[in-house]
Amino acid sequence: MADIQKILVKMRLSPFNVRFGDVCRVCDHYFGEPRQKGTSHRIFKVPRIYPPLINIQNFKGKVKEYQARQVLGAIDKLEDEK
Repeated sequence: MADIQKILVKMRLSPFNVRFGDVCRVCDHYFGEPRQKGTSHRIFKVPRIYPPLINIQNFKGKVKEYQARQVLGAIDKLEDEK
């Protein structure tokens, strides 16, 4: 759990420089298993938010900035509901 929190802090400070593997670990922790994996994309179904899908893409070992921001936004919405 401490590693997940460190990754989240790094994502919030610089969402343009986050490793794909780190974002996958965060998404697995918060959203569960992805609906699709095995390609350069991973698609996570996130209930109770709109749009209900989060798509992250492996782009040269990192995720794109807008995808990191989408993940952070979805996590914030889920934590606000709790």
